[in-house]
Amino acid sequence: MAFERVCTLAEVPADEAFAANVDGVDIAVARDGEEIFAVQDLCSHAHVALSEGGVADCAIECWLHGSTFDLRTGKPTVLPATEAISTFGVELRGDEVYVDVATPLNGVQPS
Repeated sequence: MAFERVCTLAEVPADEAFAANVDGVDIAVARDGEEIFAVQDLCSHAHVALSEGGVADCAIECWLHGSTFDLRTGKPTVLPATEAISTFGVELRGDEVYVDVATPLNGVQPS
């Protein structure tokens, strides 16, 4: 695994996502309580940046059509999206967030 520094914890808002690019992959880093998640920053339905939507109840929402994706699995939980998005490993090192985009946790390759 090749974890790369993405941001600090302070840069990840409680109800929004932090957008970043790691090795050419656009990701959204989101916080749910004390947990931090990283997913591909692209809705599988409309190819819209998920980091521009809201985060709540361990899900990230696409602002365009309202699809939501589980931050743990990448699976869509609200239509119209039907395909999962990539999820990535996250490590916290002190107050810094590191993400590994080389091997998606859920097996979904970033598009």
